[in-house]
Amino acid sequence: MIRKEQLDLVTEWDKTFEKSDKVEHSKVTFVNRYGITLAADMYIPKNAKGKLPAIAVSGPFGAVKEQCSGLYAQTMAERGFVTIAFDPSFTGESGGNVRYMASPDINTEDFMAAVDFLSLDARVDADRIGIIGICGWGGMALNAASLDTRIKATVAATMYDMTRVNAKGYFDSEDSEEARYAKRAAMCAQRLEDLKADEYKLGGGVVDPLPEDAPFFVKDYYDYYKTDRGYHKRSLNSNGGWNVIGCESFINQPILQYTNEIRSAVLLIHGEKAHSCYFAKDAYANMIKDSKYADNKELMIIPEAVHIDLYDGGDKNYIPFDKLQSFFEENLK
Repeated sequence: MIRKEQLDLVTEWDKTFEKSDKVEHSKVTFVNRYGITLAADMYIPKNAKGKLPAIAVSGPFGAVKEQCSGLYAQTMAERGFVTIAFDPSFTGESGGNVRYMASPDINTEDFMAAVDFLSLDARVDADRIGIIGICGWGGMALNAASLDTRIKATVAATMYDMTRVNAKGYFDSEDSEEARYAKRAAMCAQRLEDLKADEYKLGGGVVDPLPEDAPFFVKDYYDYYKTDRGYHKRSLNSNGGWNVIGCESFINQPILQYTNEIRSAVLLIHGEKAHSCYFAKDAYANMIKDSKYADNKELMIIPEAVHIDLYDGGDKNYIPFDKLQSFFEENLK
């Protein structure tokens, strides 16, 4: 028997964005194949009739559904889709013990479990389901799309390949056997320290206070996670961060191995000035290389936008929701 964990879900509106009067909102839960119960916010267009196309949304890596994934989900519901924004395993209101761990496998499964949930909802057309992954969950979304044939359309917004950045460092600056060995050795040592202390040491979220000489991308994250713009008390990045060993397995497990076999439609959206733009450009190039299914793949670069501008739109409404709507309408016909 598949059993759900009992989750303590917040009932009041505690998002970083305003509640829409155009959609119905509720809290829902579902179980992934590892038995972890996931918590999600569900958004349904008011006065909706018949079975609707649906979209599951998650990300960024270290964020919660009350931040930008919820904004994406609510906005797409305003445009006619049944949507859910979910907290991945071990984070936010979702279950899983221990807390603040990440896994290329389990977190890809989280997307697939969301597709399971939507497929069985009476208000959803199970043949018209898409997903949106933001930041690190953009990479997870591409991985899910290469594995789950039920996913008919995928958007990866301001994506990270978390396996690449863990194995090679930012901008591939640590891409050497020596650097990876040092990381592995440090993780192995930390495992024993955690067991001795009987608790997992947190790696720290976005640095606070912000050093004057911080790199631009660190300032970028600070502007979202540590200010009223995007702070949330359950967000890992806004607070204590992942466990030090939380992303250990990412070093050895590339997630984008078979993206050039994705038959369904994929749209990658990235800011022109985002420090992370190379992830999307390379992912797109690899996705269409030697692929029989390149015609429905697209890379959209947003002029002037930085990484977090695609979290909440920034000061110029950079998130191209009209494009997202037309993309999903076309590919979830």
